[in-house]
Amino acid sequence: MFQDKVVMITGAASGFGALAAEKFAEQGAKLGLSDINADQLATVADALRAKGIEVVADQVDVADETQVAAHVANIAEAFGALDIGINNAGIGHDVRPLQFLTTDDFDLMMNVNAKGVFLCMKYQIPLMQKAGSGAILNVASAAGLVGSGHLSLYSAAKHAVVGLTKAAADENATRGIRVNALCPSFSATPMVDEMADQVGGRAGLSRADAMTHIASRVPMRRVSKPEEVVQAMLWINAPANSFMTGQAIAIDGGLTAV
Repeated sequence: MFQDKVVMITGAASGFGALAAEKFAEQGAKLGLSDINADQLATVADALRAKGIEVVADQVDVADETQVAAHVANIAEAFGALDIGINNAGIGHDVRPLQFLTTDDFDLMMNVNAKGVFLCMKYQIPLMQKAGSGAILNVASAAGLVGSGHLSLYSAAKHAVVGLTKAAADENATRGIRVNALCPSFSATPMVDEMADQVGGRAGLSRADAMTHIASRVPMRRVSKPEEVVQAMLWINAPANSFMTGQAIAIDGGLTAV
């Protein structure tokens, strides 16, 4: 389905990003991968290259415009195009009420989770406009659709991602470029493991028991498997899915339905 398509994935060293790289590669894609964790990114990229996949891999802080611009330029130089952008890089903050968070926490959430998406699209869109086609998927969160107590700044940044997505979709709808957001709830990723450890540590619970507590908020009473979220990434960006743009798609076990 993605044979010879050029796919850029940020936050590709672990979690959704690493799995997405593997799944797009299985369907013939060429990959431009980035992450702030250079060692872990190299491990992912080397494993893909060993399978014959063409990969450009750069250490990138998505909050740094110079680094983002250089990475997109490297992808264009290597492959001559950019067909799909998966803007997945993101971080969380300590699970605590708003009044116990700091302005530094605010700045970090906005810089990485919101400005990082803005910067990626800023440099992805001109390449796609030149080609007259493309698809961008910004990884937001269910916390970008509803309020999320004790994750206020994360929620605010992910709401910003949804807003950026809808605006970019409107601007580019006649240019052959689709822009959507994916809004997963809790999933079995390193970020949620860290959240479970925080919650469990304060309540004297094991990680497994803390995860059960977290999942109790989800109508399906479980967290998602990363494979379920990445499957949605493939579907949203599929060439046949040509009339979907400007959407914030919840993959959340029913969390935002109630």
